[in-house]
Amino acid sequence: MPEPAKEPGKGAEKRPEKPSIKEHFQLKETIVTIAADEQAHIEAAKEAIHFHRAALENYILSDPFFKLTLEPHSCPSDAPEIVRRMVEAGNAMGIGPMSAVAGTVSALAVEAMVEAGASYAIVDNGGDIAMINDRPVVVGIYAGQSSIRNLGFVFEPRDSITGVCTSAGTVGPSISFGMADAAVVFSNNVSLADSAATALGNAVDVGKEAVEKAFDVVKGISGISGAVVVQGEYIGMWGDVPKITRADVRYECITKA
Repeated sequence: MPEPAKEPGKGAEKRPEKPSIKEHFQLKETIVTIAADEQAHIEAAKEAIHFHRAALENYILSDPFFKLTLEPHSCPSDAPEIVRRMVEAGNAMGIGPMSAVAGTVSALAVEAMVEAGASYAIVDNGGDIAMINDRPVVVGIYAGQSSIRNLGFVFEPRDSITGVCTSAGTVGPSISFGMADAAVVFSNNVSLADSAATALGNAVDVGKEAVEKAFDVVKGISGISGAVVVQGEYIGMWGDVPKITRADVRYECITKA
């Protein structure tokens, strides 16, 4: 789960005007950690998750293949917003729409928080994170048994929503056909970041050359700003990657979906 960044050379966190609060929330398979300055903003995120999950579940009743396919899909123009975003993201990466489900839920929840007045809002949906931050935030990298540990990305304050999404073949329950310990994608389109992380993770084989080659799947995709791959002792980066810093990445603090 992301944490407020510490001021350089100081041991204390840079505190907001109000101490931020976190809440762990589960709705069926959706397991998130929500961070905000006000409880009302957290409630807005939870309401959005209820609404959009229901819309997705109802849609799948009419199109069961949507949930099963690993290939590009289509949907009618009047499909729910969550469905349309997932289809667009999956199609952009040449894979199925469910590859974008966690990131899309995160994005819609943070959008609801912003509508409720939040300028600091983070939703971590099993490693697929949407956020808007009026203070520096460090997002830790968890790469399972990789020797590359305790690293994080520094996100400077911004007034728009961004996404950082992670896929792995060696960590977690999600489907992956690759050997990445962590495949991370950055994009202002959180749905796209989620699908792209899946596609990137699928492309990772073992070894330095395999890590370098994996980035071919995200190069040239409009809307993706950068990506990172961790595989064993190797770490590779492509595009515009946030500053990397040391971070205390504790397993018990990870939102596990």
